[in-house]
Amino acid sequence: MGLHRVYLSVGSNLGDPQLNCSRGIEALSNATGIFLLEQSPFYETQPVDYTDQDWFVNAALLIETPLSPKALLNTSQAIQNRFGRKEGGIRFGPRALDLDIIFYDQLVLHASHLTIPHPRMHKRRFVLQPICDIDPTVVHPVLGKNVQDILNQLVTDDQDIRKCSSGY
Repeated sequence: MGLHRVYLSVGSNLGDPQLNCSRGIEALSNATGIFLLEQSPFYETQPVDYTDQDWFVNAALLIETPLSPKALLNTSQAIQNRFGRKEGGIRFGPRALDLDIIFYDQLVLHASHLTIPHPRMHKRRFVLQPICDIDPTVVHPVLGKNVQDILNQLVTDDQDIRKCSSGY
């Protein structure tokens, strides 16, 4: 069984968001079959879609894993649940920890429980910028463009983003 290269987005805007993200990344990297290769800097990011909430802290991760997309989703959801994530609530609302699969190799998957690449990632500066920090040449398998070109073409009037001042 080979290893798959996967980009994940991590985010939080409850409690101590940067600490939540750091602990979530640590839990993910300690999970069986997940090997953390790179992490972007942390960013403070303006909420998108549901804007009546605190800003988020976001980052991107590059991992390698032998896990299937479904098994990786189950692992990331279990970690989110440990941090207090519950089903329901406000769509795009506040959360202690959010882990999203953005790319899984060059796989295109449309299943009831999971869509890869992430269906809104090309509209989200808080996803694109951190991935660009890791590798701006990653190609979106549906759009056929690299993430830097997608980011450059994004209208971001309501998507402020700034690097967090305290390392990563």
